[in-house]
Amino acid sequence: MANSVSARKRARQAERHRQRNASQRSHVRTKIKRVLRAIEAGDKAAAEEAYKAAVPAIDRSVSKGIMHANKAARHKSRLNQHLRSMS
Repeated sequence: MANSVSARKRARQAERHRQRNASQRSHVRTKIKRVLRAIEAGDKAAAEEAYKAAVPAIDRSVSKGIMHANKAARHKSRLNQHLRSMS
């Protein structure tokens, strides 16, 4: 356990940041799953709506340092690919 005052504070901050990051990560994953569920159901309109909601959430997670930029680009690209393959 941390002994100095500054180390204790750092540990408190790290725990707060970890919880916030976990919440943000979960939020993004939920948005992605909504798109995938709509695609699997064959509902193109709902899938497009979900995709439009997911993209800003993914981009926000990159700007906050929760997700790597390449991973975000990969998610967006694959989701868009699935959408385009629907007809």
